Amino acid sequence: MNKPFLKIIKLILFLFILSAFTLQAQELDTILKKLSQEYNFTYNKMKTGTFFSEKYLLEVEQLVDHKNPNSEKFTQRVFLSHKGFNNPVVFVTEGYAANYAKNPNYVNELCPILDANQIVVEHRYFAGSTPKPLDWSQLTVYNAATDHHQIVEILKNIYKGKWVNTGISKGGQTTIYHRYFYPDDVDASVPYVAPLNFAVDDKRAYRFLENVGDSLCRDNIYKYQLMMLQNRNNFLPLFKKLTKKKKLTYRMGYEKAYELLVLEYSFAFWQWGSFDCMAIPMYPDSTEVMLKQLNKVAGFDWISDQGIERLQPFFYQALAEIGFYGYDISLFKDYVSFTENPNFEFTAPEGVSVVYNPVPMQKVDCFVRHEAKNMIFIYGEYDAWSSTSVDLSYNSNNLKIVKPKGSHRTRINNLPQNQKELVISTLKEWLGVK
Repeated sequence: MNKPFLKIIKLILFLFILSAFTLQAQELDTILKKLSQEYNFTYNKMKTGTFFSEKYLLEVEQLVDHKNPNSEKFTQRVFLSHKGFNNPVVFVTEGYAANYAKNPNYVNELCPILDANQIVVEHRYFAGSTPKPLDWSQLTVYNAATDHHQIVEILKNIYKGKWVNTGISKGGQTTIYHRYFYPDDVDASVPYVAPLNFAVDDKRAYRFLENVGDSLCRDNIYKYQLMMLQNRNNFLPLFKKLTKKKKLTYRMGYEKAYELLVLEYSFAFWQWGSFDCMAIPMYPDSTEVMLKQLNKVAGFDWISDQGIERLQPFFYQALAEIGFYGYDISLFKDYVSFTENPNFEFTAPEGVSVVYNPVPMQKVDCFVRHEAKNMIFIYGEYDAWSSTSVDLSYNSNNLKIVKPKGSHRTRINNLPQNQKELVISTLKEWLGVK
């Protein structure tokens, strides 16, 4: 075959592929236009990278209270990235704001694995998906799950193949809740590092921190915390200076804030898994070095007024339904001002009384233990949040993967090869994807 003829063939193939993409883009735009009129949403095209052919921001009208058809409404941001009409869908149930999804190159790790379309849903009450005025009583796991159900109902008009919902941390919890309330919305679920808490101060975290890792590492963490509390008078002046420089304020006062951050140190140390036990400073006279370590691990802004405001919907949900952890002060009683184990009740929205309701998580737990199907739960062994991981002792239809020494950053792509292959092969088998 001569070269000019080969060039002609290649040109024809290129034009064919280009026309196919153009036609698909026109088809998707046409479909969205029709659906937007039927389901009350707006949409705008966005820039996308090379993995997807096109991307749109949808702003979907939702009821603030899904049990009341006459309730107020708000718009929820949905980022749709298109791969193909016949491809599977990865449905990301974000637990917080989804600003990262505006990035043209954002691709969830499941999309290349499944050659899938991607839909990222921002959680209600965060960023661009916030009702006005705020009615905190309607920030429930049911309403959030129904938000997701409504979006699935709309977009299944476009994508009729297999669907997988997924999320990380609070987003992973949101994945579980969506599946509990609407088990048939998707064909499989992959929640990452998602706790299932049963109290505002779930004490399983205490026992976890007593046994995680090796005794030498735990001992170094304890010595650091004890040193920070015993020598608090040395550290408090610089702590105040550094936090004021960052324009951070604390509703509980600087001294109690300092104590809470020292107590947080052990949980955060194991959660993130990026700190060296042998490199923990032990220099009570080096205030700057010691406080730099505290900020690096626990974060001065963690329980500041500014930090609470940024994560206010999360804190409300933790206090109202999804639970949290507290701090065990039994080893530090002589050095803290707290007379009982502190929890996060101080993070409640100003002027709002929040009473924890244990029933939703009990029902979700029962569902996961006995009824859920095709769910892959991924955890890190050393992640403090794995202290309240799901229990699958009565359910053989799901898979729980625990990465040895893994942290809150555990993902499929950083699992050991045997675990990675098991997750991918199981998921593809459930979905019938080759």
